[in-house]
Amino acid sequence: MWIGTADIKDMHVSHKGRVTSFLSVLNDLCKKRVAIRLLHAREPGPNFRKSFDKYPQLWESMERQLCPRVHFKHIIIDGKMAYSGSANLTGAGLGIKGANTRNFESGIVTSDPALVDLIMKQFDDVWMGKHCLKCQRKEYCGDPIR
Repeated sequence: MWIGTADIKDMHVSHKGRVTSFLSVLNDLCKKRVAIRLLHAREPGPNFRKSFDKYPQLWESMERQLCPRVHFKHIIIDGKMAYSGSANLTGAGLGIKGANTRNFESGIVTSDPALVDLIMKQFDDVWMGKHCLKCQRKEYCGDPIR
């Protein structure tokens, strides 16, 4: 599972009939040996960090990279299905929020191989540091990929 987002917070989601931290869901996937890559634009806030610290499986299993230029929002599963849209991994974007406090988001979920390949290519190009050598935002990059 590849996840790309500009912003990530301690989002809560409905999972198996209960509300839980999205990090708990990712932790459970890691326990099942699902490989997870998380690419995001900046370090998350203290609430995310506090929640993240509760899931040691994530520390060991989930790969994370920062790129301050990431603004896309992608979720790619097994290279066969993808979401691409405007929603960040936040409560107002994709998580549990009231109808009057959620963001107005737009996105698509697709299993079209050509479209999934394009979404994967964009994610992978950033993950592999394709743009790093010519990037003019390095002063904002705390941990350059290249």
